[in-house]
Amino acid sequence: MAAKLILGKEISDSIYAELRGRIAALKARGITPGLAVVLVGEDPASQTYVRMKGKKCEELGMRSVQVLLPEGTTQAELLARVAELNSDPSIHGFLVQLPLPEHIDEKAVINAIDPSKDVDCFHPYNVGRMLIGEPDFLPATPAGVQQMIIRSGIETRGKRVVVVGRSNIVGKPMAAMMVQKGAGADATVSVVHSRSEGLAEISRSADILIVAVGKPRFVTADMVKEGAVVIDVGTNRVDDSSVKDGSRLVGDVDFDAVSRKASYITPVPKGVGPMTICMLMANTVRAAERRAGE
Repeated sequence: MAAKLILGKEISDSIYAELRGRIAALKARGITPGLAVVLVGEDPASQTYVRMKGKKCEELGMRSVQVLLPEGTTQAELLARVAELNSDPSIHGFLVQLPLPEHIDEKAVINAIDPSKDVDCFHPYNVGRMLIGEPDFLPATPAGVQQMIIRSGIETRGKRVVVVGRSNIVGKPMAAMMVQKGAGADATVSVVHSRSEGLAEISRSADILIVAVGKPRFVTADMVKEGAVVIDVGTNRVDDSSVKDGSRLVGDVDFDAVSRKASYITPVPKGVGPMTICMLMANTVRAAERRAGE
């Protein structure tokens, strides 16, 4: 039996409907949630992400600010812009788009962001609060994955979750969130990575397999238990002469083969992708609510 698809657009649309009500309530009090995105340089992928975030803000009736800086911007100049955003009361959340040029210390920039405006949840303060189960914000992509699981009615309590990948953006926070008490969590969690021995055997033990390694079709059918839930966070562009532009997007999971074993699976594209911006918007609304004393 083919796996049931978990589609990010359907789930994000339901969350946006909820956010519109909260945004309207804030506006009734004279508060328009404001999100700023800082982009240094002209990386095409980053430019696309920035445009998408701005478009979604406009659709929701939020304030969108884009701070576009040249590639040669110094670290001191960037930190000065961060300080301006920290002190701007009309900006409730902001992020500095990564990656940054090599001459800029990403950690220094992240650490300079006011934690109350850190809607990417990269600041050590927010990472720490997430780890102890008292988050102000959750990182967008892992939070999106968790919402997909919850809103698909998938039970996590007591289940075996295996996270493939240990990045600070997805793997580590995903594991930390799934082991907490509460909805969409209470799981028994394992993390496997490039140095793990018996990776395939561990992945086959998963009731819920979350894959974020950045390697096309890394997880094959023999690595997946029959009936498992498979969440593919990967987005990889591979050559494909059969399509117009000569390439297409694939995930970290061999979708065709794995979808015949899994009970639920996220496709790439149209799976986890739409959830990241959705949860960023949710974090910004939450930041505005917190600033308003809610």
